[in-house]
Order: sequence, then structure tokens, then C-alpha cells
Amino acid sequence: MVAACYIAWAPMHFEATAETLRALRRLVRALRLADRTAEARFGVSAAQLFVLEQLSERQMRSLSELAARTLTDASSVSVVVQKLTDQGLVVRSVDPEDARRAMLRLSAAGRRLLARAPASPQSRLISAVEALPSLQRRQLATLLDRVGHEMRLDPGEPPMLFEGEPSRRPTRRRAVLHRRKRRSG
Repeated sequence: MVAACYIAWAPMHFEATAETLRALRRLVRALRLADRTAEARFGVSAAQLFVLEQLSERQMRSLSELAARTLTDASSVSVVVQKLTDQGLVVRSVDPEDARRAMLRLSAAGRRLLARAPASPQSRLISAVEALPSLQRRQLATLLDRVGHEMRLDPGEPPMLFEGEPSRRPTRRRAVLHRRKRRSG
């Protein structure tokens, strides 16, 4: 009886897993292709395009504000903003009300690029997730976190989608070798 129950259950189990993997592959593929297209056509990553979109809606008074708008952390968005600033697509200026803060806005070149570019994959993904009822959004987040936990993924804050991993700190071994090399001179 147990074997018959397993045989009846097994195809449904594998079918559901296959459907889940197909859905994930479709999402990942679409996001990856959109990132490649942004790079090839506009010279920016999808993460950079997403930040440009957020800045087009309004000037930001801080990196923290921009991080909140992009649903990520300030260190991740800082890396993206620096690249955009280096490309002349974003302008930083001192906040007249608080000299410790940097105001962020699109440059004319950033506005021109954004006018030609399609919606970023992040914007499309956020719209699709926000179209779900609140309970389903919470369930989706819980299930994805659980899958990540089962995969033993790093629980730390990941970088923005399609923005490279932040540079790693030197390992202890590399740091020791570097100190020895400096001493020997």
C-alpha cells in the first residue's frame, strides 16, 4: 500500500518541481536577456537602468533614499551610482540644507538615454509582484527565502539584480602575505 501511494504521488511531485523550475528559468532568462540588451544597446547594466528610472521620477536627497526606492541597501546602490556618475549620467551635488548629504539627479545625458531605453527588468518584475494580492506576495517571499535557505545561500543582503558582486575583502591569508611583502620591501 505504501509503494502504491508513493507511485501515485511521485509523478505529481516531480511535475510540480518541473513546473517550478520552468517558471524560474523563464524569469531568469528574461531578466538575463534584458540585462544583456541594456548593456549592448545603451552601455549600462539593468541595475543602472533601474536607478536611472528611479532618479527620473524625482531628485533624491541621499543614497539611503535612493536605496529605499530601489528596494536594496545603500552600499549596493552606491556602487551603481558611482558608475553612473563616472559615465556622466548622474550628477551629484551638495544638499543646500545639509552639506553632509549628496543630492542625486539625472544629467541631460542620463535623461536622453532613459528616453530611448525600455523599462528595466527590475521595474517590470516589481510591477508583476505588486500586482499579486498582499497575502500572495508574502507567501512568495517566504517560499523563496525557504528555497534559498535549503540551498544554503548566503542570507546577507545581495547586490542589486544584474550588478556585479561587490569586491571581496582580502582573505586572511592574502592579508598576511601582503603584510609580509610590504615588510620585506
